[in-house]
Amino acid sequence: MKSVVKLLIVAVLISLPCTVNSQIKVDLKKKVQNQTNNRANQKTDQAIDKGLDGIENGVKGIFKKKKTDQTQESQPDQSSDANNTNSVEKSVKQEQTQLQSYSKYDFIPGEKVMFYEDFSQDAVGDFPALWNTNGTAEVVTTNLYPGNWMKFVMRQCVWTDALLKLPDNYTIEFDIIPIGGLEGEGMSGYYVRLMQAKNVRAWDGGSAPGEGGFCFNVEYFGRPNYSTWLIKQGCQELGLNGHLDGDAYKQKMNQKYHIAIWVQKSRIRLYQDQNKLIDLPKALPVDCVKPDRIRFEYGAAMLTNIRIAVGAPDMRNKLMTEGKLVTYGIYFDVNKDVVKPESYGTLKEIAAILNEVPDVKVKIVGHTDADGADAANLDLSKRRAASVRNELVNSFGVNGVRLETDGLGEGQPVAPNDTPANKALNRRVEFIKL
Repeated sequence: MKSVVKLLIVAVLISLPCTVNSQIKVDLKKKVQNQTNNRANQKTDQAIDKGLDGIENGVKGIFKKKKTDQTQESQPDQSSDANNTNSVEKSVKQEQTQLQSYSKYDFIPGEKVMFYEDFSQDAVGDFPALWNTNGTAEVVTTNLYPGNWMKFVMRQCVWTDALLKLPDNYTIEFDIIPIGGLEGEGMSGYYVRLMQAKNVRAWDGGSAPGEGGFCFNVEYFGRPNYSTWLIKQGCQELGLNGHLDGDAYKQKMNQKYHIAIWVQKSRIRLYQDQNKLIDLPKALPVDCVKPDRIRFEYGAAMLTNIRIAVGAPDMRNKLMTEGKLVTYGIYFDVNKDVVKPESYGTLKEIAAILNEVPDVKVKIVGHTDADGADAANLDLSKRRAASVRNELVNSFGVNGVRLETDGLGEGQPVAPNDTPANKALNRRVEFIKL
């Protein structure tokens, strides 16, 4: 340290004009020593201050370079949750900004998960076990986004092997990435059909398969389209069709999109990320067609996190009357604690309840599935609960004094951790009235 101080003194004296007399140099030498010991008082001499700053930056640069070189030699690249504080703060701010972009997003997922598929139980390269096809598809990973994805590049179809027992009201969500390869390097587009099959073993070919249904498709240049078809005997209603123009709605190749479909009897609403694209009040009359299968076809895409849930949650009654609200509509990426923006509708509803009863205090408790180490899951669940609290306070104006947080990790499962669907049931956030 003494050698560094001497270096600073010499450098400042050398930088002074030659006409400065010896007495001034002695005084300056003392001042440099004082300022080196206490930089908070460096207001009186800007010239000396500038000299000190310049020399200090040079010295720090030397040691910083040395430390950086040593770090690069001894540590591998880290791209997981162990980033530095500034990167974490920047990421959180970006996520909060993205959450606010969903301010008109009113989608609330169904309460009871009846089908969930993230292809985590399937080996990479295999065709997924819960699906069927008259073409081909495989489970893949990608450097674009984490997790397993089902990739298809074909003019045929992949569909849920078993029929889905869907009630009048339910929600369907999935993540999808349009890719190319079907007809060249550009984006190929894709089709998604929610349909009623003729029977459990029928793959129902043709442009209007089965007994009827609803179709959402994206063309090769990114434009979303929709249609319904009703060919079941006795159905008199005409099918609907349309498309959405505008660059804000067009999909792009190799980008991830979250699609959410909300069915309430004959009404179908479809959301693409934060935008509501479709709202058809009389899409599929319930006395005519009742969908029981989801099918992806004719194009090229990768998809995962397919979630089908039933029952609109009565949040107010569960929290205020029963004293406990369990929600599956608050989402996080794998091993991350930042609230995903598609959670906006659920958070908005919960915040409205809390703001209407300002005297009620609530504990927010996070839960995980059993994948990973126990200690890591416990820590993750606590951080997720804290993130939910922060969003309710910062984005929705809930008084933070009323909100406690905790996390129980994998310690209180509500289902066996043996299938993707059961694991999805264990990943939840609970609000407990105090």
